[in-house]
Amino acid sequence: MGGSGAGGSGAGGLDGPVREVVAADRAEAYLVRVDGRDQSYVDLADPTHLAFDYVRRLGDVVDLHRPAGEPTRVVHVGGAGLTLARYVAATRPRSRQVVLEPDDELTVLVRERLPLPRRSGVRVRPVDGRAGMAALAEDSAELVVLDAYDAGRVPPDLVTVAFFADVRRVLQGGGWFLLNLSDRAPFAATRDVVAGLRSVFARTAVAVEPATLRARRPGNLTVVAGDDESLVAELRSRAARGALTARVLDHGQVSDSFGGGRGTGAP
Repeated sequence: MGGSGAGGSGAGGLDGPVREVVAADRAEAYLVRVDGRDQSYVDLADPTHLAFDYVRRLGDVVDLHRPAGEPTRVVHVGGAGLTLARYVAATRPRSRQVVLEPDDELTVLVRERLPLPRRSGVRVRPVDGRAGMAALAEDSAELVVLDAYDAGRVPPDLVTVAFFADVRRVLQGGGWFLLNLSDRAPFAATRDVVAGLRSVFARTAVAVEPATLRARRPGNLTVVAGDDESLVAELRSRAARGALTARVLDHGQVSDSFGGGRGTGAP
């Protein structure tokens, strides 16, 4: 799961997660929740409004990859309310996007309450990230975004070297792999992810709130892996202008702050 939201309240029961859509803080904005956890914030009136800070950072990477108005090809691992997919569709019409979202009941709820615009170019596939990625063609995406959570954690099979290698196969040259991780010091999970990424990708960067980096509280870390670090300087500039200032670490700084992990799963 992972993504954006719709209007009304949800579904669920004793045998599965409780899915709901509730009104947010703006007239046409909604939160998608699963078992009480906020998964997505969707502003129907303005899909470019990215309320969650980590989603804004993901949007910044999209902006740096492809100028507004130019279509792109994106694979989203985790969908929920489709917040980032809606952002891409609004800012880059004619983009082709595939969303891998195994929670079909959640997708039905979102489609009913927060229908996508016609000809959005977004296709949601009811499949888990591992199987869905394996089915995609080589060099078929410019960006792959991993924002998937199950019971508050990223599914383990989506943070293995084997999965990262499959992402690299799907990405065309110059493409970027974006990951949203939730962690806290001493960042054992993030260290393992970074180690795995470095066995597959040439460069990594991390954007994180200073308070999280200084072990004052848990938080979201935005990890970007690819062939180069061409986005780091501008990402730092954008992060400094955000509502919540983030530190953007380049490849060397990532080693200093998140080294010592070990990737899991053979490529």
